[in-house]
Formats: sequence, structure tokens, C-alpha cells
Amino acid sequence: MPLSDHFIMLGVGGIFVILGIILILLGRGEAKGYYDSLANRPDAREFLEHWPQRPRVGAVKIGGWISLAVGLVLAAVGGAWWFWS
Repeated sequence: MPLSDHFIMLGVGGIFVILGIILILLGRGEAKGYYDSLANRPDAREFLEHWPQRPRVGAVKIGGWISLAVGLVLAAVGGAWWFWS
């Protein structure tokens, strides 16, 4: 592999890591806002029974963890190839 390909893998891995951290922080804020709004309601049925069904607030946070894992793997592989070349 040419030397520039290692930097591309490191760069893409870094972008994924940054994106993952941003998504995790956004997911935490989204979950906090959602649960705070549920706690202010006088009817606790939605909070206890999860009815009516709504999209899960943890989806953004899970996507962030996946992006973080992919970014770390890409950065590790790019760094290892750069080290050994």
C-alpha cells in the first residue's frame, strides 16, 4: 500500500471516532429531554407501560457506539499498517 493510503484509513477512522462521540452526546441529551418531559406529565402510563409506542430514544446513542467502534478499528488498522511499512 502507498503511504497515503495509511493516512486515509487513519483520517476516516478519526472522522468516525469524532462522529461517534458527537452522536453519543446527542443521544444522551435526547434521552434526558425525553425522560424529563415524561416525568412532568401527570399521567405516568406512557412512562411505565411504554404505550403508545414511540421510536426508542437510544437509537442515536447506539449508532454513536457503533461509529466509535468502527472508527477505532479503522484507526488501529491504519496505524498498524503505517507502523509496519
